[in-house]
Amino acid sequence: MAPDDDQTSTRDKPRRAVPTLEEVAALAGVSRSTASRAINGGARVSAAAQAAVDKAIAELSYTPNRAARSLVTRRTDSIALVIPEPDERVLTDPFFSATLNGLSSALASSDLQLVLIIARPGESDRTRRYLRNGHVDGAVVVSHHEADRLDTLLAESRLPAVFVGRPLNEIGRLNYVDVDNYGGGRLAAEHIVKTGRTRIGMIAGPQDMAAGRDRLRGWKDMLTEHGLATDAVETSDFTTVTAIEATQRLLDKHPDIDAIIAGSDLIAVGAINVLRERGHSVPDDVAVIGFDNLGVSTSPALTTLTNPVVAMARTAGQLLLEILEDDDVEPQHKQFSPDLVVRGSTAPAKG
Repeated sequence: MAPDDDQTSTRDKPRRAVPTLEEVAALAGVSRSTASRAINGGARVSAAAQAAVDKAIAELSYTPNRAARSLVTRRTDSIALVIPEPDERVLTDPFFSATLNGLSSALASSDLQLVLIIARPGESDRTRRYLRNGHVDGAVVVSHHEADRLDTLLAESRLPAVFVGRPLNEIGRLNYVDVDNYGGGRLAAEHIVKTGRTRIGMIAGPQDMAAGRDRLRGWKDMLTEHGLATDAVETSDFTTVTAIEATQRLLDKHPDIDAIIAGSDLIAVGAINVLRERGHSVPDDVAVIGFDNLGVSTSPALTTLTNPVVAMARTAGQLLLEILEDDDVEPQHKQFSPDLVVRGSTAPAKG
């Protein structure tokens, strides 16, 4: 029996040919090179030719070749979010999800693609090569450490870049968005003093980062102004694991402390865990204050300082878009103010 025409396999039907640049040029009545320049945003295209090419593109449903477009415009339509941290920290610290949230919202109305680069320890050279070799049009750098040298690289290159967090070097030549870490440090220490604590321990963040240094300096300056000692200090990464170790060292050396100022909320979580294991009540025996207010869960609820990460990342993305449009923009520095959020972990001292 002959097969029914309706049952003919779609595999036997000829596919519609993908429209080519030559077809666009022919329909528009222009040369191939003029059509290419019109599609890729090149110069020396009259308004009439541009309109004819745009009309031909619509009629043919032509999709430009992005690789070819890059050759003409020298643009990749991609920007990098560079995070010089280990994978496990990027995946577990709410700071980075908040950063991605803010940056994505800034780019939502553009055609730019976001490329995530996790620059693991020991891979900074690879990251610098990637940024230097034209793979992206710009970069937003988050959680910059002194050893990664990204500040020096980006200051010396022509790649548009914005740091979320003040870079340690080349400040005059770099764009950055930050929270007032020094002022926040002072605010945290002042609050602890007002609760009646007098023997205050500090667990600072990494001292190869501006945030770690600035918060510690703010704490020390405020405690000194109140005539209190500043010798009870340990340092930690911005992680709970290293904070546990730092808290153990702090309590071993200074068992008389009645408060801990922590360099981040995750550090505060580690401190509270150790205090509980050693039989100390929070806040009755030891008050604890953090920094970030990014939604970590503690019992009692954690007093902390707001770090407006989403807003900072959004601002960084908007600033980068401005720079991509006009590369003569002078380096800009934008600073946000932290707010104190008082909760149960710093209730006033008894008696």
